[in-house]
Amino acid sequence: MHTLNLIQPIFVPVATTAELQQIATQVRRDILRMVHAVQSGHPGGSLGCADFLTALYFEVMNHKPVPFNKTGSGEDMFFLSNGHISPVYYSVMARSGYFPVSELATFRKLNTRLQGHPATHEGLPGIRVASGSLGQALSVACGAAVGKKLDADSNLVYVLTGDGELEEGQIWEAVMYAAHNKLDNLIVTVDFNGQQIDGSTADIMGLNEIGSKFASFGWEVMHMDGNNMQAVLDGLAMAKSKSGNGKPVVIVMKTEMGMGVDFMMGTHAWHGKAPNDDQFATAMAQLPETLGDY
Repeated sequence: MHTLNLIQPIFVPVATTAELQQIATQVRRDILRMVHAVQSGHPGGSLGCADFLTALYFEVMNHKPVPFNKTGSGEDMFFLSNGHISPVYYSVMARSGYFPVSELATFRKLNTRLQGHPATHEGLPGIRVASGSLGQALSVACGAAVGKKLDADSNLVYVLTGDGELEEGQIWEAVMYAAHNKLDNLIVTVDFNGQQIDGSTADIMGLNEIGSKFASFGWEVMHMDGNNMQAVLDGLAMAKSKSGNGKPVVIVMKTEMGMGVDFMMGTHAWHGKAPNDDQFATAMAQLPETLGDY
């Protein structure tokens, strides 16, 4: 694997699709190690979004891990709206150079910078807004997108939301605002895994056709397989090509909660439950170590 050069003015993509998949596999190992160690956290959605966030941080976004610029001026910005999937977020940021990979061992421990939901008080590099109170980060991202336009900054603003999160009314206020103000530097991805903490989204609050909803608000709509690395790369490249055309872009990304661990897939049961020792061993055996565990 190529050595990642992280001290560059702007992050330089260096990985092949196969290398990105290796990184995503290691990220999945990190996720399991974090939640197992403290018997707390949200592995299901984290595992499902490992491919997407790996592609975004290691190949797609223009960003500068060191030194971290909280304002995001002159680079792409990312906001995690479904903040409960912090394990995947922390792993990808650490592996791409924002803070030491060894710090992942402090996840959810007393006085850690790696809170259960991303927080700004502790000053963790890479975090621009506290998130996890569902529905809020898209509004913040709209403000960031407006700011870039005012500053004539041509970089993009990316957001990840959960499908269950779309039950929050504030999401749709932000969706309406973004379209009305032609925030065509905004790319939102919806993690459409069909699961939330209490069951399937279809049973809890049926979403019906998500893409049609966004289209009715005036968004450019795409669909993408979020658990196929090449499909993710192609989808994000297409989304970037659609920016600057007067409409914000949304990607409805189909994923499998618990992807990579057979007994965690196809159920909401692992939304917010940590594996015990035996389950952890079984899960780790399904994910080969690729970059070295912390």
